[in-house]
Amino acid sequence: MKLIQSRDNLFYKSLKRLAESGRERRKTGRTLLDGVHLVEAWETRYGPVETLVVGESALAGGEIAAFVAGRECTLLSDALLRDLGLVDTPSGLLAVVAMPGRASAVDLEAETVLLDGVQDPGNVGTLLRTAAAAGIRQVLLSPGCAAAWSPKVLRAGQGAQFVLDIHEDADLATFVDAYRGTTAVTCLDGATSLYEARWQGPLAWIFGAEGLGVRRELIAAAGLRIRIPMPGAVESLNVGAAAAVCLFEALRRRLVA
Repeated sequence: MKLIQSRDNLFYKSLKRLAESGRERRKTGRTLLDGVHLVEAWETRYGPVETLVVGESALAGGEIAAFVAGRECTLLSDALLRDLGLVDTPSGLLAVVAMPGRASAVDLEAETVLLDGVQDPGNVGTLLRTAAAAGIRQVLLSPGCAAAWSPKVLRAGQGAQFVLDIHEDADLATFVDAYRGTTAVTCLDGATSLYEARWQGPLAWIFGAEGLGVRRELIAAAGLRIRIPMPGAVESLNVGAAAAVCLFEALRRRLVA
């Protein structure tokens, strides 16, 4: 197994472009996975990855060494692996994969999560992971959201992308107008407590970026305005925590219905 140590190596340069450029990922149709868990989740859903890349120190022993034993890998120096800047703390294992094709047509009757301008990769990944855990199958991301298949969002999602129907650059206003269920948004003005709100049929939740929140036109179009009661000394939750509270309250109601 030849060790790649030069930044001028063509394969390393291709990894660097995939790590840093959304345009490159769209052009090539490929992205990068970091860590054994994510690679295992991919292979369970889609089959073997295209290329495994291992940091030199990861072969000394442990989980990664055991995972790649007997498999064809490309060996990368630890310094180059860190310089990719893929995540803050590289696991020592990367995989190059072909991104799945676009999801099927948008389902106007499915339980859905809508993300409006959520730019932070960690938040987008967390929201996708929470949606998948709560049994949601469909997620729409507006323009301006962090890309669902970027390495950092994949790392935060921990495999959620592999079980969701994800629609990026979606027109959320058009979806809300056509949705054959109830749309709900978290806000303060004119809102009903989550635990007192009533709805029937499928539900689509709209969550916005921290700070900016959901756009006014989407708040106005939503069928329900929801607030999360917070009797403690904290005035707000981050978007990931707020989504978890809402989605699992909705799941609880579905389970007891």
